[in-house]
Amino acid sequence: MTWPEPNGLTVLCRKEANEKGRPRLSIVLPVYNERATFEQLIETVLEKTFDTMEREIIIVESNSSDGSRELVMQYENHPEIKVIYENEPRGKGHAVRNGLNHVSGDIILIQDADLEYDVDDYDAIIEPIVTFQRLFVLGSRHKGSWKMREFEKRKILSAVFNSGQLFFTWLINVACGTRLKDPFTMYKVFHRECLYGLQLESNRFDLDWEIVIKFVRKGLVPLEIPVNYRSRSFAEGKKVRPILDPILWIIALLKFRYGKLYHSESPQEE
Repeated sequence: MTWPEPNGLTVLCRKEANEKGRPRLSIVLPVYNERATFEQLIETVLEKTFDTMEREIIIVESNSSDGSRELVMQYENHPEIKVIYENEPRGKGHAVRNGLNHVSGDIILIQDADLEYDVDDYDAIIEPIVTFQRLFVLGSRHKGSWKMREFEKRKILSAVFNSGQLFFTWLINVACGTRLKDPFTMYKVFHRECLYGLQLESNRFDLDWEIVIKFVRKGLVPLEIPVNYRSRSFAEGKKVRPILDPILWIIALLKFRYGKLYHSESPQEE
């Protein structure tokens, strides 16, 4: 299928290089005001090797104000990297959707530009898809504890975020008939076929809701794999809006759970 591409974008891509017979992993990496962490993150991702797969990294830079774009520009000519420049920041969801328009791989992984997640977990969350066990995998941050966020010197804020996580997880499970532990994790890995027939439309963190709900409605209940996680504070760059975003999440739940699933009545693959 063709996913609608947002307007107002300047795209810089390297020429495609594919080795026939090998699956390709497409890593979608949105970047906005991540100067403090981007270089370490991208170098860590590039150091990660795969014996049986090719790889491409799609960086979507959203016109950062802290110098992140200048750092991203240094990787324009890397043979495994595509760079997409957005004219203005429109939200993480918009950047991810834009990146999805340019993937050429069989397997898609969403990676934030911060250092909250561990790249060493790639093998564990990709393996079920490579071995044809599942088409959709989530990297669960729980690992046996509901207290996934521990903001230093902000105990009350940590408790609020953790309680909110439990509530919204319960809400989406009730609405979708699932028993997920961490549906809102950044680590989402899926086969590109999961997108066929769908039109993603969310611009902020509600894209997490949209992907999970629409995939589940297609019968693609995810496998959850425990991953390492270190929560960062607002001082370190966390971008969730504590009041407005939860409102958008509830709207997203109602819209994507009970609204039209397919963009067209008979979804067709290209």
